[in-house]
Amino acid sequence: MKPSDLVFDLDGVIWVGDHEIDDAGRILTRAAEAGINLLFATNNASRTRANLVSEIKSITGFEADPTKVISSAMAGAALLDTNDRSCLVVAGPGVTEAVESVGVVVSDDWRTADAVIAGFSRDLAYPQLRDATLAIRRGARFIATNTDSTFPAPDGQWPGAGATVAFLVEATGTRPLVAGKPNRAIRELISQRLVGDRVAVVGDRPETDLALAKAGKWLAVLALSGVTADATDVPDRYKPDHIIESVAALPDLFGF
Repeated sequence: MKPSDLVFDLDGVIWVGDHEIDDAGRILTRAAEAGINLLFATNNASRTRANLVSEIKSITGFEADPTKVISSAMAGAALLDTNDRSCLVVAGPGVTEAVESVGVVVSDDWRTADAVIAGFSRDLAYPQLRDATLAIRRGARFIATNTDSTFPAPDGQWPGAGATVAFLVEATGTRPLVAGKPNRAIRELISQRLVGDRVAVVGDRPETDLALAKAGKWLAVLALSGVTADATDVPDRYKPDHIIESVAALPDLFGF
């Protein structure tokens, strides 16, 4: 049965690095023309929403609705509250933008930061980790955009936000509040944008994408184009409803 909504992961499902996976743009266009509501939910918090929309367009040719693009950066910012006047960001520009969008000041002073948000950054340096450690040990709230240990790149698996978070957990003895898939903060952002009750999540990582589907009581579709190459490696608690080699199989699977 054709779903009302398709929720796509990006890295490992729509692309790897800057290479489109199996004509994904054509599949997205076909799904949209069939009247399916398309959402894009990524745990990669390094990119701004505009960057993500632009990247989807440049890699696949598909023009995504900016309001349907959701990142763990946005979910992390949603966890800030009125007591968080300033936030130390140990992540990419996507988190900085998201924090500022909710009216919280991005601080570079660990002495006054009310919160710390950690995520993925290609430019991560020791001084950032040092300052985040000091802020958390001083009492700042600790938020992680996600805890993905790796993400798929053309030459293999690169360290993900989870590696940064693990450093800070070890240095502070404090566990963070996690925002990204499969946690409630990003699940709520997704739910606000759904148009029906026949929802399918397409992802490559069991503990995030498939777990998200299970938590939302949505269909879980495992794509073997990213971090999971063998479906037998998936733990029983994350077993998908469907397994596909890539997004190219979706029209046959769902009849659009």
